Amino acid sequence: MVFENRFPALSSVDGSAGGRCEVIAFTADHDARFADLPAARARTVIDVLASRTAALSSLPGVQQVFCFENRGVEIGVTLEHPHGQIYAYPFLPPRSQMLLARARDHLESTGRSLQRDILDAERRSGTRVVWSGEWWTAYVPAAARWPIEVHLVPHRDVPDLTALVDAERDELALAYRGLLGRIDRFFEGLDRVPYIAAWHQAPVGDGREHSRLFCQIFSLRRAPDKLKYLAGSESAMGAWISDTTPERIAERLRELAP
Repeated sequence: MVFENRFPALSSVDGSAGGRCEVIAFTADHDARFADLPAARARTVIDVLASRTAALSSLPGVQQVFCFENRGVEIGVTLEHPHGQIYAYPFLPPRSQMLLARARDHLESTGRSLQRDILDAERRSGTRVVWSGEWWTAYVPAAARWPIEVHLVPHRDVPDLTALVDAERDELALAYRGLLGRIDRFFEGLDRVPYIAAWHQAPVGDGREHSRLFCQIFSLRRAPDKLKYLAGSESAMGAWISDTTPERIAERLRELAP
């Protein structure tokens, strides 16, 4: 089920082109989590996200569609029912602007795709790869900021969810559920870990050819009883400090395979 957010973060002002905020309910089971969904249901959710991405991308003024899930009160979630959200931005958000700028710089200096080069390097090294299939690879980024962070990336160069073929969507349904399950098992004594799952998709217009779909999943929990706070170095200087290394995070996530 998809419906408009009753308290949208984006709206039109004085008749100008505005954004749109939607909510997608994953299941009728109030106590379920995405990792618990049957494969067929997970695939349905992916299809709905792709469908809404296409529909919202066609609206006047929309520059990017962002699909995501916030899970846990630590993230600020007030609706406990398992759900995700879809934002249609009437502007290109700062993070997307930065990713696009870096991709353009890399293309100009090397003639290659930045995100493709990163994926190929991670697959060759393997030290930070958590899981790899026929169509997708999940790895912990070399400069991971969060205590738990993993990127789920398609092997094929695709701009957004709408471009995925059936085989890619089938494998994604299994891989995505599996990664969320591993994150929930990351800390002994906890069965639900707060996380944000964010789908980075290409802009609707300018820069679309330089962007590549990927999912960033991360948690601000750094121990069973501790959260990661953005203190002096992170908040004031933008220099992130980690308790561990990306290699150790990847090793732990590999150990948690069902």
